[in-house]
Amino acid sequence: MSQNSTGKLYLVPTPIGNLEDITFRAIRVLKEADLILAEDTRTSAPLLKHFDIQNKVFAHHQHNEHQSSNEIIKFLLQGQTIALISDAGTPAISDPGFYLVREALKFNIAVECLPGATAFVPALVNSGFPTDKFCFEGFLPLKKGRQTRYKFLAAEERTIILYESPHRLLKTLEEMATYFGADRQLSVSRELTKMFEETVRGTVAEVKTYFETHPIKGEFVICVAGAEAPESSKKKKYEE
Repeated sequence: MSQNSTGKLYLVPTPIGNLEDITFRAIRVLKEADLILAEDTRTSAPLLKHFDIQNKVFAHHQHNEHQSSNEIIKFLLQGQTIALISDAGTPAISDPGFYLVREALKFNIAVECLPGATAFVPALVNSGFPTDKFCFEGFLPLKKGRQTRYKFLAAEERTIILYESPHRLLKTLEEMATYFGADRQLSVSRELTKMFEETVRGTVAEVKTYFETHPIKGEFVICVAGAEAPESSKKKKYEE
């Protein structure tokens, strides 16, 4: 897939669990690329082996992406085609990718993102909350700015989508009870597309109680019902 002119950067979504969710086009691009960038080469190895993709693979992750991007840009300017994948899902969505895309665009290098798996989409649709407008927050700040973000989101009227790791889930639910209220409706999905996929719905208090007595494994997507609009806003909308 090498070219004599400037190359091209592809962002290729990979399955978030079930390998059948990869697209034919994604497999073709990965097989034709001069180089594949993987968030963790050990994690991506089984996927690439499964689909008999034998291209060179280099690590590109949050700890080396600035330095790595400089080298990648050089390869792209030499006409190479490079594909970026994350451990699961679409690159740059709560994963490395944004910085490299921005740098490539500075040099007028073609960038194309293939459609494909993203964890928050099935979680949102499964939640039963409004999907016409939503607010994707990804991972909340671990320390600095976390409380400030909760206070800001408490009044958000759109459906809120968050990512969370298993070892922080109960703490996050406890914090949500404090800032959103224990009776705010939630939908928590884990192990999406895998054998033990599960979605738990209820109030913050009910969902927290459930996970206090059930296994907390896998990556979690939390969908939070939007806050109710103030009465003044409802009246104004009605009058309009």
